[in-house]
Amino acid sequence: MSSKHPIIAVTGSSGAGTTTFRRIFDSIFQREGITAFRIDGNSFRRYDRKRMQHMVALAEERGQCLSHFAPEANFLDRLEGLFREYSRSGTGLCRRYAENEELAELYEVPVGAFTPWMEVPSGTDLLFYDGMHGGCAENSWSNRELSASHNPVIIKRRKKMKERKIRGIDIAQWVDLLIGVVPVVNLEWIQKIHRDTHKKQHSPESITHTIMRRMSDYITYITPQFSLTDINFQRVPLSDTSNPFELREIPTLDESIVVIRFREPKRFHFPALLKQINGSWMSRRNTMVIPGGQLDLAIKIICTPLVHELLERYRSAQRDE
Repeated sequence: MSSKHPIIAVTGSSGAGTTTFRRIFDSIFQREGITAFRIDGNSFRRYDRKRMQHMVALAEERGQCLSHFAPEANFLDRLEGLFREYSRSGTGLCRRYAENEELAELYEVPVGAFTPWMEVPSGTDLLFYDGMHGGCAENSWSNRELSASHNPVIIKRRKKMKERKIRGIDIAQWVDLLIGVVPVVNLEWIQKIHRDTHKKQHSPESITHTIMRRMSDYITYITPQFSLTDINFQRVPLSDTSNPFELREIPTLDESIVVIRFREPKRFHFPALLKQINGSWMSRRNTMVIPGGQLDLAIKIICTPLVHELLERYRSAQRDE
């Protein structure tokens, strides 16, 4: 962490809903006059779209698994390097990924390709990241596997990790505010199937295969991050999602509740938050439950003071120089 150049990271799986948080934080930054530099986690993938498809097929031929969740499919060392350098100097190396035709035209690269690496411009107030690895830390997934060392599947994965020499990654240590976006897993799958079917023209069958193929990586590399977050937002549908592979409609926010877990509850005045968010209540001393329709409001009410706190530290550090 750094008082000089703060970093906010929103982390969640593909299809979790981090785009909603990106939109709301953008509105907070605009309203508060904050100059933020936004980083998309897709920009740190190791392979472009065509190359990744080839590498996945090659891995499957060998009876192996390769997914965007795993370290070997990403430049996690470069992502940590950006966070480390930005926290110290307010700059660092990044690039952009053309997820769709609109971004391809904007970045002047083919769809599914990357721009060249470039310097983060100077003069920004903070760095904002949204993606799948904002809270990634090698120790968190290693400890998870050590605690399950009696499981032969886990033992095999530990051996593979050792062979790949995946060591020393700790992206989470550089993040000043780490937020987890964690829908219950059936809802996460429903959202991914719906998004990839409509926006990427993938077949439901291929998406289901992808979900199943990368489940081990999801357990190993994604879920441990949510034990390191400052706040988790977990959306829980109130409609039947028993078979997410058949259900084609995403439950609306009004058909959901959101469970919000605070790692340091003493930092928050919950009576005031409960008054501002209609229908909210405390299920535990560190856990608030809100109606799904209040999510946008809750993010703004909870996170805006935290952004102000980070910027005040940043400005105080500047005055002390």
